[in-house]
Amino acid sequence: MVDGADEDGVKVSLSDGKTKYDAKVIGKDPRTDVAILKIEAPKKLPALTLADSDKLEVGDVVLAIGNPFGIGQSVSSGIISALGRGFGILGQQGYEDFIQTDASINQGNSGGALVDAEGRLIGINQSIASPSGANAGVGFAVPINLARSVMERLVVDGKIVRGFLGVSLQMVTPDLAESFKLPDTSGALVGGVQPNTPAAKAGMKAGDVIVDFNGKRVSDSAHLRLMVAQTPPKTPVNFKVLRDAKEKSFNVTLAELPDDLAASGQDTPSPDRDDSSGGALEGVELADLNNQTRRQFNVPQRIRGALVTRVDEDSTAAEAGLRPGCVVMEIDQQPVSDLETAVDAIRDSKGKRLRLWVYNQGATQYLSVPTKTGKK
Repeated sequence: MVDGADEDGVKVSLSDGKTKYDAKVIGKDPRTDVAILKIEAPKKLPALTLADSDKLEVGDVVLAIGNPFGIGQSVSSGIISALGRGFGILGQQGYEDFIQTDASINQGNSGGALVDAEGRLIGINQSIASPSGANAGVGFAVPINLARSVMERLVVDGKIVRGFLGVSLQMVTPDLAESFKLPDTSGALVGGVQPNTPAAKAGMKAGDVIVDFNGKRVSDSAHLRLMVAQTPPKTPVNFKVLRDAKEKSFNVTLAELPDDLAASGQDTPSPDRDDSSGGALEGVELADLNNQTRRQFNVPQRIRGALVTRVDEDSTAAEAGLRPGCVVMEIDQQPVSDLETAVDAIRDSKGKRLRLWVYNQGATQYLSVPTKTGKK
């Protein structure tokens, strides 16, 4: 663990448990939980061969190496249980693409090697999921391709510079796939496009579903976010999207990811007036936006719509992700300018679901909410 340590305050122990070296922190990247250390050893140390972690498959045999509980170097065996896992372990700004394994990973294994059956390095042990804190057969490792990318940038550039597209992304759920008339749930749904960004300049729009990144299939939003981040700024990239169920291509030159991305807070609203949404959408109350609620919810003046003031906890709207503080900007592709237009659109709905485009805490996203007639 190097977080919080001085540049020269880290020590590295070799496998014999006796030989120790002072290490210098060359660089670290909290967003991937990867750090680069340098030691001055009197003789050449053996090195692991790096494998291509993109070629791993579920079921491959793996070995986890580390120093569990400080008892000394140990090796445990298992298989790869899943690939591409991400659970928010590194926070909202983190980049997660974990290898999941049932090889025993305990306290002291973190930072150790995960190798394949041929002894090639495929990952770096990171954490476990366990209700008790002890190994439960669900461990995670950073794939070596991601770690190598971070290492190369830290060594060459001294810092991590990531690509930036300028969109908010969300998963394509089965309900949203049906609403957008998509063939399946693959791809990344564009929930919003930030102004004056590469995506905006190229002509991308909210509602586009990105399915291809430079000839590589996009499996989901997390996958696309990682691919964009790993691409250097000023790189031209071809995107294929589905818009109104038709394929379109965009050539986009990525920018540099800003150091600080804006985040907004949330307080209890005090609306001018509120009203039951009525009609097809149960358990939801809406209100007109005013200057006070804009300040309380950090809603920019450019955002127009109806403010959600209450959502019943056991309602289908809550289950779909609608929360107090959301601003409904569009209902079934119809713009919402205020409370009256929102209520009219909801009451006029004839379908089993409403497709809402909402603003929430600095981001926009789509929600598919069952109507009263569509409830099971």
